[in-house]
Formats: sequence, C-alpha cells, structure tokens
Amino acid sequence: MSDSTSVPAMPDSEPMIRVEGLTRRFGDLLAVDRLTFSVTPGELFGLVGPDGAGKTTTLRMLAGVLRPSAGDAVMNGTSVARDPETVKHDLAYMSQRFGLYTDLTVIENLNFYADLYQVPRSERKARLDRLFHFSNLAPFQDRLAGQLSGGMKQKLGLSCALIHRPKILLLDEPTFGVDPISRRDLWLIVHDMVAQGVTAVVSTAYMDEAERFDRVALLQEGRLLVVDRPDTLQGALEGVVIMVRVARVREALVRLSGLPMVRRASVFGDRLHVTVDSAERDGPAVEAALREAGLDVFEVRVMVPSMEDVFIDRIAHKG
Repeated sequence: MSDSTSVPAMPDSEPMIRVEGLTRRFGDLLAVDRLTFSVTPGELFGLVGPDGAGKTTTLRMLAGVLRPSAGDAVMNGTSVARDPETVKHDLAYMSQRFGLYTDLTVIENLNFYADLYQVPRSERKARLDRLFHFSNLAPFQDRLAGQLSGGMKQKLGLSCALIHRPKILLLDEPTFGVDPISRRDLWLIVHDMVAQGVTAVVSTAYMDEAERFDRVALLQEGRLLVVDRPDTLQGALEGVVIMVRVARVREALVRLSGLPMVRRASVFGDRLHVTVDSAERDGPAVEAALREAGLDVFEVRVMVPSMEDVFIDRIAHKG
C-alpha cells in the first residue's frame, strides 16, 4: 500500500475551511506538523487519532484561540493567522471543557449564550424549541447545570454553542466519557446541523465513530497520515481481515506474530483481527496454528476492516 498523505480531489465549490501547512510548537514539542487539508461547505469532517495526535491543538488554531507557529487556516474566507477575532464570528467552538455556568439553570445558560451571541429576541423561542427537541433537555430546563449528568452537560454545551446558528461547528471530542444514549443524542444533533448546511469538524479518539464522517483526517503525533472517505480507506486496505475469537488472546497474538502468512494481528477485546492475503488459504492455517498451540478457537470469519484496522495499517506503513 502506498504511503500517501495526499488529499483527494475536492468538489468545484470553494472550501469552507482551507488548511495549509498548519503548524504549532510548544517549546521543543512539535504538536501539529504542517497539516494540509480542505473541508467543503456542509461537510461532516473528522479529526481522528489517539491522545497526543494533535487534534485539540488543531481545533484551537481553527477556532482562532491559538496562533499557529507556521502555516495558516482560512475559515470561510478569513485567515486565522492574520485575523483570528473575525474568524470567531462565523463559528461555534465546543472545547472538551466547555464553559457552562454550574450555578445557572439549563435555560439560564442558553439565554446567557443567546445574549453573548446577540441572538434577536424574536428568534429565540424557535431556536430554543428546536434545540430542546433534539437534546431532550426540555424537562430539565429549570435544573442547575451543575446537577446534570455528564452526557446532559455535553448536550447543553452543544446547544449553547449552536444557539446562534454558526456556519462552522468545531467540536473537540464531544462524546468522551458520555453514556451510550447521550452519545447517540449528540450525534443526532450534529447530523441535524450538518443537514441544515452547517460545516462541522469533530475530533474523536474513538475509531468506531470515524465511520460517521463524510471524510476523515487520520492523525498521529501531530502528522497527517491520510485524508479520505472512511469506506474508501477501508476498501483500500491490502489483504483480508479475519476475526478470530480465541481463548487467552494475548498468547494467541504472540503465536500468530511469527507466522509467515500473517501480515498483521491486533487484539480487539477478546478477539484478534488478523490480516492475511487469502481467507480461503490462510484462515484455516491460522486456526490450525492456534489449536496446535493448545488454544481454544471459538470462531473464525472474514470481516469488513474497521477504521482501527485502517489506522494500525497506516501507522505500520509510516514506520
């Protein structure tokens, strides 16, 4: 597989976000290293990578709250390097620690942000009704924000960020530590905003969320590995991925690591994802090797590569 970091061809429309050589240093630490990509209007774009990949730093630069050390990002025609204050007019940025006021109620927080963003009084009820509909926060509008669950706080933070109908939405790991139901609700809100034409850039360390995006930028240690559609990246993975459910999964991983037919093997909970050239030829050989090692094999089947498989593959080719 080629070690490409090129950006796929973009539609003819002018990008809503254009990132060119974006770089940020903190002393000797190179946190973001010459990122280049574009985001089209109305696109749901993902920054995907583990902790330390540079996702938060990238979003802070896009939001105009952190100056680049080099390079630039043009947000709806405005440069973050030259005019960061103007950039903020068209966007909403929800950081990992969004500034809710815990001693205010849900509705008081929303009204505070409506005042902050100068939302006309005549438009507020309609906007609040719509946000309450998607966030399911209406029954809790008189509850103090400090008494909300983690997931409800995230939904309130997102609602506050959306109260002024921004053109660009920047979300930094909005589903981190959130319960499954609230996580689903958050994604419903985001997808609804994108359907209305909002351009959204969302960071996540959860590889299973990567398939939700129109396109993803996979990041590792501040560098861009690849930008493309999730299904394109999955389809481009060389070899075939087979799922092996086996007892003593760590022992099984060690046993498979030395086999010539195994391109790559990774642990996913109580199972392995094993990449081989041919499922018909190599699948039975993998199972036989594990059984010969005295390991119980419960299931072997071909699977669609996950985005985590894609990420691991890209890391291997970078190395």
